[in-house]
Amino acid sequence: MSIPFIIVSVLIVASNIAIIALILAQKKNASAGFGAAISGMGASGDSYWSSNKGRSMEGQLVKYTKIFAAVFFILVLISNIINVM
Repeated sequence: MSIPFIIVSVLIVASNIAIIALILAQKKNASAGFGAAISGMGASGDSYWSSNKGRSMEGQLVKYTKIFAAVFFILVLISNIINVM
């Protein structure tokens, strides 16, 4: 195993821990999900909460979860490229 592979592996583990922590920190929303999407519950887009959701703590957690998921995906691709070489 090469040094770059070990460094990328450590970064993968760190991003995994960050993703797990971010997911566990998010609120469980019982009204959200597939059933709510089909029935249209909570679909009013003119409320204060829906217009400022990205600025709230929960909106930030969702944004950081997406960022760390993308970082994880990129790190896994890099580790595979390093492992092949």
